Amino acid sequence: MQKALAGINLVLAFVAVLPLAAHLLELPAKLSLDGPMWLAVQQRLYRGWGPIFGPIEIAALATTAWLYFISPAQRRLYLIAGFCFTLMLGCFFVFNDPVNKAVLGWTVSTLPADWPSYRTRWETGHALAALLSVIAFLVLVTARTRASPGSEPASQSTPSGTT
Repeated sequence: MQKALAGINLVLAFVAVLPLAAHLLELPAKLSLDGPMWLAVQQRLYRGWGPIFGPIEIAALATTAWLYFISPAQRRLYLIAGFCFTLMLGCFFVFNDPVNKAVLGWTVSTLPADWPSYRTRWETGHALAALLSVIAFLVLVTARTRASPGSEPASQSTPSGTT
């Protein structure tokens, strides 16, 4: 069961990286958008991402926590990955959610003069979350690799008394 859970966890962690990496990759282009175009992108392009990817991110955290409790040998790695996922979700609530809520009520005619500060906040949140999700994924890959049979160094796998 532990091996299956670790596999599911890796898939969830990988899928959690994808939308955040997409946000990071599109960052340079989005910084060049004018206010009305940026508002249109925020209100239309990202509609529906939260209900799809939010549960995946939470499931990645939950399965990481579960692995923390059932995998004593890799506990430290699961703790690090879980911490990264927690901070990643925290970035959403600190940076992105307030901007998402504000943008919902805007129109081109009501776009505030300080809209670039909202864009900066939103992009910063996703960039930090992308970094944290990649770290979490790499740590989980490391945990899985270390837990795999045959992953120990050759000196440990030889019978005692032979070299």
